[in-house]
Amino acid sequence: MQSFLSPSIAPIILLIASNVFMTFAWYGHLKYPASPLALVVFASWGIALMEYWLAIPANRIGHTVYSTAELKTMQEVITLVVFSIFSVFYLKESFTWQHIAGFVLIAGGATLIFKA
Repeated sequence: MQSFLSPSIAPIILLIASNVFMTFAWYGHLKYPASPLALVVFASWGIALMEYWLAIPANRIGHTVYSTAELKTMQEVITLVVFSIFSVFYLKESFTWQHIAGFVLIAGGATLIFKA
């Protein structure tokens, strides 16, 4: 259990969880186009609040072992993975080879950040 609480692992776990909340806050309402916009905005704010409760500690803890550029890069790669899973399984959208190629290129660029 101690390894999950380490400053190198905890931010990754927290960022994954925060991205799940943020993805639902930003895109979950797309399944309900008839819902009133004001309701959707307020519901999204509530969901996003949970994202903040996870992302901010992730960055505080992570900054003890990672640079801010590394933390931001991790967050972006995690966002792409979470979003891809969400769009396929929740929104039932297709995931094409163009998506894969684009994400691979982004991930390739992200690896440069960790080659300090």
